[in-house]
Amino acid sequence: MSISMYQASVPPIIRALTNLRVILEKAAAHAEARKIEPSVLVSARLYPDMYPLSRQVQIATDMAKGGASRLAGKEIPKYEDNESTFPELMARLDKTIALLETLKPDEIDGSEEKTITLQLHERTLTFKGQQYLLDYVLPNVYFHATTAYAILRHNGVEIGKKDFIGKIS
Repeated sequence: MSISMYQASVPPIIRALTNLRVILEKAAAHAEARKIEPSVLVSARLYPDMYPLSRQVQIATDMAKGGASRLAGKEIPKYEDNESTFPELMARLDKTIALLETLKPDEIDGSEEKTITLQLHERTLTFKGQQYLLDYVLPNVYFHATTAYAILRHNGVEIGKKDFIGKIS
């Protein structure tokens, strides 16, 4: 049995972003219960040269919406990247999940050999669709979701592997 490009992209990305949203809800509750200013967690980093939590969420959603949109041949929605609160970050996740839920299998299936070209600063990357999904989009979504998780866990939010992975059917 083979897996389609849609099955390999949209459902796992929605799952990762949904789980990240639950983690942010727990972080907001943690801050409130412990009388921690939420901006402390939203701006927290694992190391000074790494992006803060807010940027980790922004990049995870950018990779999700950009990856799925490129594979589907659709215009990529632009977000402002100005979220600075838990409610704003959760709204961004909700907006991205809602976008992904509009995509249909027939819009993404068959994109395995589609040429995807990205301009990154002074570099141009060119992929075939399957390579783009498996080697670029999914690793980036998971990296930034994992880093967001690690920032919050490092700062005492009571979350664990079950929160990151979510419910298994």
